[in-house]
Amino acid sequence: MNPLDTFRLDGRVAFVSGGGGAIGGALAEALGAAGARLVLGDIDQGRADDAAARVRAAGAEAIAFGADITKESEAERVVASAVDHFGRLDIIVNAVGGGAGKVLFEAQEYPRDAWDWIMEINLRSTLIATQAAARAMIRGGEGGRVINISSVRATLGINAGYSAYVAAKGAISSLTRQWATEWAKHGITVNAIAPTFVDTPQVATLLADPAFKSGLVSRVPLGRVGQTDDLVGAVIFFASPASSFVTGQILGIDGGLTATQ
Repeated sequence: MNPLDTFRLDGRVAFVSGGGGAIGGALAEALGAAGARLVLGDIDQGRADDAAARVRAAGAEAIAFGADITKESEAERVVASAVDHFGRLDIIVNAVGGGAGKVLFEAQEYPRDAWDWIMEINLRSTLIATQAAARAMIRGGEGGRVINISSVRATLGINAGYSAYVAAKGAISSLTRQWATEWAKHGITVNAIAPTFVDTPQVATLLADPAFKSGLVSRVPLGRVGQTDDLVGAVIFFASPASSFVTGQILGIDGGLTATQ
């Protein structure tokens, strides 16, 4: 057997929550290239449709849904539709999140509405979508893969107003370990990637500030900002049979940033 075959996803069905975003779309295309059939959910139906079209243009099957994944009924609808369409669900990638740079407040003044919004789009979206997907995987009886997106900020503080974001990402890392422990008996592995800044439209304003960007790059041993393609290999690994004995792990994708702390 060719060892590289263990990284193939032929016949598997993957749900990418936030699949219309820059990171979610890139991961969906990569999963499709590895053989998976894709279910893309995004709060913006048009973005989901565009991402699904790119996946299909590359030769993989894909369906798209406009859905607010922070709502239980919407997450259940997408998962049920995925199972109805493809007959199974094997993988979920939680790519909804972000927003840290949009609501920066000093810790002692962090407002409740901003806190709730960050928790909603990062933590609650991961919780709700994964619960729906895990129930489907358990019913299917063939195991599965859960892949979360945490952050270096789950473990590293920053001298800026990131209280809600670091709390949300820290909770995602903790849930990754907890779910891995609970769902192992069902053959479901749960892992996470923890990137540093990734160059996407969501952080374009921050990266457009030369002082901010140079300060960021100076702290990264590999000397650059992350790209969406940098996340692909780890996600394929965690989604594939190659990682069948790996669960409860959070893999830093940070150019060496956390190694210096």
